[in-house]
Amino acid sequence: MAPPLAGLLETCLYVDDMERSRDFYRRVLGLSPLFAEDRITVFRLPDGTVLILFARGSTLEVVTTPGGTIPPHDGSGPIHFALAIPEGSVDEWRDHLVACGVSVESEVEWSKGRGHSLYFRDPDGHAAELATRELWTRS
Repeated sequence: MAPPLAGLLETCLYVDDMERSRDFYRRVLGLSPLFAEDRITVFRLPDGTVLILFARGSTLEVVTTPGGTIPPHDGSGPIHFALAIPEGSVDEWRDHLVACGVSVESEVEWSKGRGHSLYFRDPDGHAAELATRELWTRS
């Protein structure tokens, strides 16, 4: 039997233009960088997790730190990630995205009262989802 997990700590996206992506996540999602440099930007989310942007191709070598090494990693193509939004804020988020010039690509009203999702694309084509939290709390 595996030891217990405590949750998801970080989600990483690989971007082509760090400044453009950093600005998008600041402007559209209201996130402030916890840490930012040319190859990485870290945004802390309200639940304590982090969204990390890596410059595509900048993590292909082992990184040595005083405490150990970080193995190489990278990603290509559009990936999907979802951020939780409060119940009742879907209309507000839809209006905000449109006001920021971001097209809502799709909306889903989930069956069995499991909530609502808005889908849009970031500047690198990643499929971003804003979903009410009950999406995975009911079967």
